Amino acid sequence: MAENNVPKDVEQKINQLQLFEQNVQSLLMQKQQFQMQSVEIKSALKELEGTEEAFKIIGGIMVSSKKEDLKKELTSKKEMSELRIKALEKQESQIKEKATKLQAEVMEKLKDNK
Repeated sequence: MAENNVPKDVEQKINQLQLFEQNVQSLLMQKQQFQMQSVEIKSALKELEGTEEAFKIIGGIMVSSKKEDLKKELTSKKEMSELRIKALEKQESQIKEKATKLQAEVMEKLKDNK
């Protein structure tokens, strides 16, 4: 993969860049899962507004639940999902910033190496 004329430190930085890319991909997948969960919760809350009876699925059983209790639980889950999304976005941003700096270093060293 790496040519013999590429310095060892540059090779290590390239490997680190690949790890950054993998981390960003992992964060994006996690963020997407939380975004989907948030959309589902918002939809459930909207449906809850238009109904008198509320049910909650526990395991494989649907159980009658108090509308207000279910609304509080869903709102709490929605807030947690949104907080997690923000945390993942912050991590993603930090990793991308580090990767950009590292990429600039690698490009400079490769340029100097020629």
